[in-house]
Amino acid sequence: MPVTVGTASYAAAAAAFLFLSVLLVLSWRGRLAGLLLAAGAFATVIWAAAAVWVAAGMGSGMRATESLEVLRSTIWVALLLVLLGYSSARPGKLRIAAAGVLALCAAALALTLAVGPALAARPDATVIFTRLALALAGLVLVEQLYRNVNSQQRWGVKFLCLGLGAVFACDFYLYSDALLFRRVDPDVWAARGIVNALAVPLLAIATARNPALALDVAISRRFVFHSTAMLGAAAYLIVMALAGYYVRYFGGEWGAVLQVTFMFGAVMLLAAILFSGTLRARLRVFLSKNFFSYRYDYREEWLRFTRTLSEGEPGAQLRERSIQAIAGLVDSPGGTLWLTQESGEIELVARWNAPPAKSSLPPDSPFVRLMQSRQWVVDLGECAAHPEIYDGVAVPDALGPMPLAWLAIPLILHERLLGFVVLARSQARISLDWEVNDLLKTAGRQAASYLAQLEAARALLVARQFESFNRMSAFVVHDLKNLVAQLSLLLSNAERHRHEPAFQEDMIGTVAHSVEKMSRLLFQLRGGYTLEPPVPVTLDEMVEQAVSMRSASKPAPALELRDRGMCVVAHRVRLERVVGHLIQNAVDATPPEGSVSVRVLRQNGSALIEIADTGCGMSERFMRERLFKPFESTKAAGMGIGTYEAQQYVRELGGRIEVESREAQGTVFRVRLPLHVAGRVEEGQADMGAELAEGR
Repeated sequence: MPVTVGTASYAAAAAAFLFLSVLLVLSWRGRLAGLLLAAGAFATVIWAAAAVWVAAGMGSGMRATESLEVLRSTIWVALLLVLLGYSSARPGKLRIAAAGVLALCAAALALTLAVGPALAARPDATVIFTRLALALAGLVLVEQLYRNVNSQQRWGVKFLCLGLGAVFACDFYLYSDALLFRRVDPDVWAARGIVNALAVPLLAIATARNPALALDVAISRRFVFHSTAMLGAAAYLIVMALAGYYVRYFGGEWGAVLQVTFMFGAVMLLAAILFSGTLRARLRVFLSKNFFSYRYDYREEWLRFTRTLSEGEPGAQLRERSIQAIAGLVDSPGGTLWLTQESGEIELVARWNAPPAKSSLPPDSPFVRLMQSRQWVVDLGECAAHPEIYDGVAVPDALGPMPLAWLAIPLILHERLLGFVVLARSQARISLDWEVNDLLKTAGRQAASYLAQLEAARALLVARQFESFNRMSAFVVHDLKNLVAQLSLLLSNAERHRHEPAFQEDMIGTVAHSVEKMSRLLFQLRGGYTLEPPVPVTLDEMVEQAVSMRSASKPAPALELRDRGMCVVAHRVRLERVVGHLIQNAVDATPPEGSVSVRVLRQNGSALIEIADTGCGMSERFMRERLFKPFESTKAAGMGIGTYEAQQYVRELGGRIEVESREAQGTVFRVRLPLHVAGRVEEGQADMGAELAEGR
């Protein structure tokens, strides 16, 4: 073994423990355990530095090095004894054991100083035996500390036990070999510095998590899992390397070839094992059973569960993700989702890594009643073998499509069974104890809330579609009602005026206009209605036609055109319908002996259509709370959407509707619209927009 290897090895140990010593001094909180940890780290620095001096051949410091090694081990033993004192329930027995261990340390130090620096040449058996006993005592103390510490505080000493256990295990191996062969193996001696250096990160983690060594820290299970897997893989590779060396040594001329083949095969086998989902699942269960007071890291599990449910597009494949999220809690490779339908039956609606099938269960089946009343997580295998445990309920044949069905988890929402999830058998051997049972039931409730939200969103979408259809139907019915009213009025007057040429001409125009409107409505109902862009509309022509359509009414509306030629940008048919509706409302609200007047004029740069009547009028409260609300009407057969549509469309044009009314005196509607002149909108539109924004 070259001298430089031992030099580098112990130099690394000295540097690592020097860094740790600085950290410990800066983070010390006055506890005795922290002081001993810092003292042990500093003693290791001095011992490793002395070993560097010896390994480099720069001096004969073997006796000092060996004495410092015993001192270092004594401090580590004292630290373990102090930590055991914190957790021990039998202080009397601990004091006796501590006295014996410290006596052993003193004997080892005395023998080292008395025998002399002959370990490297021909070690004394007594000295080697005391060193071996000291290393063994350290390992026993590490094991006792880990076993006796409180289960909630075990992770606080985990890394400390691993680090000091590695140091004492290396010493034990070195001195066992020296006692057996009566010489110190230079390779093992050189490697010991690296082993001590590798223990520093473990001690540093323990210190960082618990600066005062109060034993109240915890650590991530994911870290434990990956660390265990890494250590296991490292141990496997070491064993395979030794086996490969054996194959090469006894393989003759084929030895080198066999060694290379064996090593590559071993690495491939390791890769296959590490990528095995079953092995990973069983390793998690083993670690949870043997190293934790609780099987699950609930924070980590709940984060993963929620992330699985909420990832992806909203609502997309939520049913499959619900199965996957619940299955991940018990390492299940697949499952199916059963949900209650409108008919009351529970149907298979989604699957994840399960064969396709179409099955359902009636709501009064014994299995469904059991899930609803007991809200149990049902072990299907146990239920089939021992139905008496589950109130004599047998496993339904409908659950058979998925092979190896294992568990049925109820999805409970507000104490009502929304459905259940059936999982395939886990890749690990997980027993259905109280912890697994509670976790799966809680996860089922959470998944039920997500699924219920999805169903509610879908139902709301359908309701909105029906609402949209009903609203369109209401507008169509409203227009048809007005057309029927016009045609009915025409028929009632036909008996008296059928021979008059003026009435005949007016009748033909009214019928033609009604046919045109009904054709447009039918075209719209068939889905072919396309709204044309607004165009300039001459107000006096449009209002004249709306008034003439109601000329046979009682009272007949009177038209006054103060300003002709005004244009607004609008859809002629819709604007005529708005004005016609307001005129018809005025006629309906006015007795035959009353009057209805329609005026068209320019006012403050805007076009104004004023419809006044002497009818029954409206109350202030009705105008404030109900006038422009959809489906609100004072007419017995009214739809209550005409005024609402009028206000919405006038606002769309940038105008507004003003109302003045007094009960038993009459009503005035004013429709203000922005004027369109020579391709531009007059300034009055901007003024009106500002007034609308201010709420005036």
